[in-house]
Amino acid sequence: FKMAARLLGGILRSKIWSHARRAYSNGEGLPLTFASPNKALYSDVLVKQVDVPSTTGSFGILPNHVPSIAVLKPGVVNVYESDKITKFFVSSGSVTVNSDSSVQILAEEAFPLEELDLQTARQGLEASQQQLASASNEQSKAEAQIGLDLYEALVKALES
Repeated sequence: FKMAARLLGGILRSKIWSHARRAYSNGEGLPLTFASPNKALYSDVLVKQVDVPSTTGSFGILPNHVPSIAVLKPGVVNVYESDKITKFFVSSGSVTVNSDSSVQILAEEAFPLEELDLQTARQGLEASQQQLASASNEQSKAEAQIGLDLYEALVKALES
């Protein structure tokens, strides 16, 4: 039993030590891959920072960020390149930050914010509110609520 405990302790210490020595970015940027099913927006491009809206709160990702994974909620992804900030509206998806500081964003839908129209978003919000008010069963209520959440976030993003 003591030998098994020593072996297990040694394995755990080596795992902890290898995790502590993981490779980090050189601090010059984050390799970003950002795509939706119909388009690759970034493919392993070095950027300075990425801000994402997640279900647990919005957060910024810089070089040497702790590895993590999060579910995206409707909102704006800000990509800070060396000379500009590009804003994208995402409907949902996931973000993964790896131990080498690379970042992958997989969005169900993603559009540059400047390509979206505030008036159309307001119309979608109004339609979603009406759909929710007239929903007759749990499934249609849930579908309407998803649309409402999306359009509320879109209108907020376009008004700011």
